[in-house]
Amino acid sequence: MPLHVFPAPAPALRSVLAALGSPTAVREAARTPALRSAQGPLSPELPLPVHVLDRIVPNEAAPRTRLAGWRFLIRSGERAVAAADTMLTPDGWTFSHFFEGPYIVSTELAVRQAESTAAHYQPRLLSVPELYMFTLWLHQDVEGDAGAGTLAPNDVLVPLAPAPPGITAYRPHRVADLLPVMTLRVTPAPLPDLPELPGLLGSPA
Repeated sequence: MPLHVFPAPAPALRSVLAALGSPTAVREAARTPALRSAQGPLSPELPLPVHVLDRIVPNEAAPRTRLAGWRFLIRSGERAVAAADTMLTPDGWTFSHFFEGPYIVSTELAVRQAESTAAHYQPRLLSVPELYMFTLWLHQDVEGDAGAGTLAPNDVLVPLAPAPPGITAYRPHRVADLLPVMTLRVTPAPLPDLPELPGLLGSPA
């Protein structure tokens, strides 16, 4: 398998297992009816570090990202029914919340697509808040720290569905190719030059 999936921090996994083992946590999980109605055992799988690109900077050679947490897909039987996010606190890694939605399925599809390629990558998730965009980040440094590192020009980003307008979901892009497109999406178009009207802005009447 060409994807080198790093194990999540042990406290992060333990916190998710504890939440899954708590009837109160599962029953009171907001927006997760599939999780509450699942039959049989629930297991956290495919741990992926979630990085955030807070700001898209034009012509930045190595865009800076930060680790926001670890995400686990929660599997019931043959399918993932929800996900669990964890976050780092002063006391260490802890469970944050359960959720479900389109990114559960699209993450699975993007990972399966990446597994079918010949190249070797370290899979991560990358959130781009400026574009309301989530991607599977295929990092070339397969032995690097999963919680660190920068977006390298030859890393691959696979936009997850739903993708922003003008960006096709599941189509792999090199960072060097996709970043200019992302920059255009967040850069406001210049206002056209308008002729001065008599009597306005100090023009002679």
